[in-house]
Amino acid sequence: MAAMAAPEGSLRRRKAGGSGPGPGSPPAPGRDDAGCSTRLRTGTFWLTRIVLLRALAFVYSVAFLVALQQNKQLIGDRGLLPCRAYLKSVQQYFREQGAWDAWSYAPTIIWLLDWSNMDFNLDLLALLGLGISSFVLITGCANMILMAALWGLYLSLVNVGQVWYSFGWESQLLETGFLGIFLCPWWTLSRLPRHTPTPWTVLWAFRWLIFRIMLGAGLIKIRGDQCWRDLTCLDFHYETQPVPSPLAYFLHRTPWWVHRFEALSNHFLELLVPFFLFLGRRMCILHGVLQILFQVVLILSGNLSFLNWLTIVPSLSCFDDAFLGFLFPSGPAGLKDRALKLQDEEAQGAQSRPRHVGCAVRRVVNLSLGVLLAWLSVPVVLNLLSAKQVMNTTFGSLRIVNSYGAFGSITKERTEVILQGTASPNASAPDAVWEDYEFKCKPGDPWRRPCLITPYHYRLDWLMWFAAFQTYEHNEWILQLAGKLLVNDAQALSLLASNPFEGRPPPRWIRAEHWRYKFSLPGGKHAAEGKWWVRRRLGPYFPAVRLEDLEGYFREQD
Repeated sequence: MAAMAAPEGSLRRRKAGGSGPGPGSPPAPGRDDAGCSTRLRTGTFWLTRIVLLRALAFVYSVAFLVALQQNKQLIGDRGLLPCRAYLKSVQQYFREQGAWDAWSYAPTIIWLLDWSNMDFNLDLLALLGLGISSFVLITGCANMILMAALWGLYLSLVNVGQVWYSFGWESQLLETGFLGIFLCPWWTLSRLPRHTPTPWTVLWAFRWLIFRIMLGAGLIKIRGDQCWRDLTCLDFHYETQPVPSPLAYFLHRTPWWVHRFEALSNHFLELLVPFFLFLGRRMCILHGVLQILFQVVLILSGNLSFLNWLTIVPSLSCFDDAFLGFLFPSGPAGLKDRALKLQDEEAQGAQSRPRHVGCAVRRVVNLSLGVLLAWLSVPVVLNLLSAKQVMNTTFGSLRIVNSYGAFGSITKERTEVILQGTASPNASAPDAVWEDYEFKCKPGDPWRRPCLITPYHYRLDWLMWFAAFQTYEHNEWILQLAGKLLVNDAQALSLLASNPFEGRPPPRWIRAEHWRYKFSLPGGKHAAEGKWWVRRRLGPYFPAVRLEDLEGYFREQD
């Protein structure tokens, strides 16, 4: 029976395929007689690289756009926390050790530039980054030089950004961007660089990254706030998160059992699903799909900067060409057809080989990258295993491998700092009229609908959330902001949504008030009045001050 089966199978193949390849030639199941593309094989990542690079370039472009539009106001020559003063303080601290110690503490291209016009320097770095990332996003091709430039430019901004750049997504973008360098050929600009297949080392580095991001976020929750263990954190999170979205208003009022299911699903996605990465192709793809869907939900329910968009990027490494083929149109000379030809050539052993030296160097680079990442992962893994786990920590100034986590503790009440000004000569007079300054996105006017601005990020709005449960002594930049509002400083006012003193003399006094905010009840009295928020005054955050009251403080900053 076995002897008869083989010729019969061969006869069926001849009937189906007509004149096919010779006896010694392997089949090409991905193509038909006409040479048209049919189906991509599994196990190659030519198209995956294009999708990864474009996704990473998109996040880079948003980050550099935010830098271009906000850095001058935050860390420029007349910013709230000028980076020139920061770099001088670094120089002063390391004056006895030498210049190299200052460089290694805060590696940035700005050390090499003229400090007389920091606004120009900051704009230059942001414009270069925006231009390069836009090119990669539009074309889908890059080389190591371009990706290294993006990484170096953003590293230079992060390391002078001080508190404005002190959050986990900055380190996460730098780690993701560092891996992106090694996705590409040395200098060739091609979406499908024939001699540079997507390195397996880099693919697994991306998977290792998403594994640590999700598992770190899950463990910090279980080890942190009790409400994550009793599944009640979502009773508060939508209302108290830094910058709620319109959808958060409605999610906050869903039934209690929905919040329990959401918290349980969060634990499943962060603590169990990451291990799918190591269980074969199908489970790895399932991991990627689940994590991307999870990030989309988070994008819609809150304004967490570009964090969730960035977290999607390493998840894309779970998908091979066969899975991602639907994203690319079929047709002669299309990317899908060209990827199929590369697969055919590789399967037949006919692909042209690169020069031996270049191939050997690339292998050494990939091996060295793997060894470097393994070495730098040691403290990260120890942190993950520690009962005293810390989240969003970097273990080096280059931020190549970092620890991550989010919302290890949940605030149960929302407080806001509201800045107010008055033109009255007497701040304590009963008839003094205090007018509110509105920020771009953070809650203020109870009648204003929550915003949805992700992946864009308003850095000042974000820091105001932290300031609300600290004191102004912990956030001296808020006094700098008050001083600038007292003179109607146009640069500082560009960070706000509205200036109540526009077209008028600046206020004589500025004060900050502390308020308790709660979502209004849909269908309730306040909602019927058009209010999204109900607020109650708690007391002063800092007392009324005049410009002369702050002069001593400003002199100390010079």
